[in-house]
Amino acid sequence: MIENMKEDILEKYLRAGEILSKVRGEAKDKIKIGVSLLEIAEFVEKRSIELGADGSAFPCNISRNDEAAHATPKAADETVFGEDIVKLDIGVHVDGYIADSAITVDLTGKHRDLVKASEDALYAAIDSVKSGVTTAELGAVIEDTIIGHGFKPIINLTGHGVARYIAHTHPSIPNRRIDHGYTLQTGEVIAIEPFATDGIGKIADGSWSEIFSVIGKKPVRLPAARELLKEIEPYRMLPFAKRWLKTEKLDFALMQLAKAGIITSYPVLKEVSGGLVSQAEHTLVVTEDGCKVTTL
Repeated sequence: MIENMKEDILEKYLRAGEILSKVRGEAKDKIKIGVSLLEIAEFVEKRSIELGADGSAFPCNISRNDEAAHATPKAADETVFGEDIVKLDIGVHVDGYIADSAITVDLTGKHRDLVKASEDALYAAIDSVKSGVTTAELGAVIEDTIIGHGFKPIINLTGHGVARYIAHTHPSIPNRRIDHGYTLQTGEVIAIEPFATDGIGKIADGSWSEIFSVIGKKPVRLPAARELLKEIEPYRMLPFAKRWLKTEKLDFALMQLAKAGIITSYPVLKEVSGGLVSQAEHTLVVTEDGCKVTTL
């Protein structure tokens, strides 16, 4: 039993993590040159349900090379893996309690050090977590580890808190040194996700979005917008993929809901200098003297 967390809630977090871990391992083995990105994304999302998850906490992210996050295949996407640096970021939930984890798969065979930089930074941060530690301390550990491998952290991406039906919430877990941080408390659930790059260490929005989420509630008049609003209602505040949707006049309906401030989009995030990016991530529950990683 973890202080400040009910046992049944902890069990759901642990179950979500157990499911994710199995799916992540199975998906990693399927990522090969010539394999369809859509095939991997659909496998992850369907396999999570088969293993007992209540749904995806967000669409399966498959970001390649200079893409850091928020890339997910389009409907009928025919893109296949080449000699890519692949970030596979998976989220599942059990009754809204979320597990979030990411790995990097190097299909080039040439960037082992870059992959290791983000992995080592993740585990160094995990080793530092306990009640009373600040997020500033974690950011310093992450930055030092990545720089020690000869790379740079992506300074404008962070880890994050996790709450029921909310994939990203307070606190932010920086991947660099900051002056003042939040003090972690027993029972809090966080996801630590270092990003390492051989570029300059910053990301910016790319030119396309396939992921959206609800951010507000307002009445809408147009039939297509009302139809879409009803279709996305089960996702609550969790992100969803455009390829999941069946609403007619979908692009028009998405535009109307965005214009009304009901949904927002998440553009693919790319390293601004074109540098390659690696990512590693686990979800964990803070304890008095350490943490319980749910997604190992």
